[in-house]
Amino acid sequence: MNEARPAAPSRSAPAAEPPLPANLRRNAPLVPTDSAASRALAAVIAILTFLAALCAGAAEIAVSSAGQWQGSVAREVTVQVRPSAGHDIEADVKRAESIARGHPGIVGARVFTKTESERLLEPWLGSGLDLSDLPVPRLIALTLPPDSRPDLSTLRNALSEALPGVASLDDHALWLQRLSVMANTLAGIGIGVVALVLIATGLAVVFATRGAMAGNREVVEVLHFVGADDAYIAKAFQSRFFRLGLRGGALGAGAALLVCALAGLAARAWRSGPAGEEIAALFGTFQIGWQGYAVIVMIGAIASVVTALVSRVTVRHFLR
Repeated sequence: MNEARPAAPSRSAPAAEPPLPANLRRNAPLVPTDSAASRALAAVIAILTFLAALCAGAAEIAVSSAGQWQGSVAREVTVQVRPSAGHDIEADVKRAESIARGHPGIVGARVFTKTESERLLEPWLGSGLDLSDLPVPRLIALTLPPDSRPDLSTLRNALSEALPGVASLDDHALWLQRLSVMANTLAGIGIGVVALVLIATGLAVVFATRGAMAGNREVVEVLHFVGADDAYIAKAFQSRFFRLGLRGGALGAGAALLVCALAGLAARAWRSGPAGEEIAALFGTFQIGWQGYAVIVMIGAIASVVTALVSRVTVRHFLR
């Protein structure tokens, strides 16, 4: 009988090697941009850019409206004729109008009637009051040329000499000064808010960069081992974060441009009625010109540049 031969040992298949981490695979980016952290950072940058762009647009609208108010106020001066004992108010008004129209540089004059002058007091005194017994002054609105401002001192002296203690000239210098201060204040507030938003963006990038450096510590050590310097590593992080900032800045600026465009269309539709005209006269047209759109685009670009620079500085500081 043939003896049974022992079965030959079967060759076991080689054990599968564990896969390399994603950040250690060939051709893997040093800083992955499709991770959840990268998408969250891009969303944060987009939101902050959107808020900064809206604030800049609102400041531009306010400054533009203040400039329109300043232009309207600067083109008009007012002659005030006060009632006086022994004087005929109507005769004094006609004399003051004649002196004003004869002054060089005055292109128009409009005399407010007694009813119109009394109506100007309704916002302070209310409507329905009998003001016939009150010495309500009469007003003459003088229109100035849009391209130049005449010398009003001679007109003021002529009115004082012809109607002493009765007629006076108001050039609205106080209101112009207040409007200028208001416009500068609004512009300063807008710049301050935009700066704070950019600082918040930089802080978010700092934390994201440090997290990315901690998550890619093995890759950084290998790069150092093969001779890569800090400038190469910082450039890689800067390139990746610049793309994230560019994506977030473009989304935020695009959303802000869309909101401003829709607000302009809505304001144009509201102005079709009488209430809309009064709102536009008081608060402006709620529209930004090409300068405002350029500022919004520039804020998106600045957010991208800030993201890149902050990430580079953070990496350099981390690698020390």
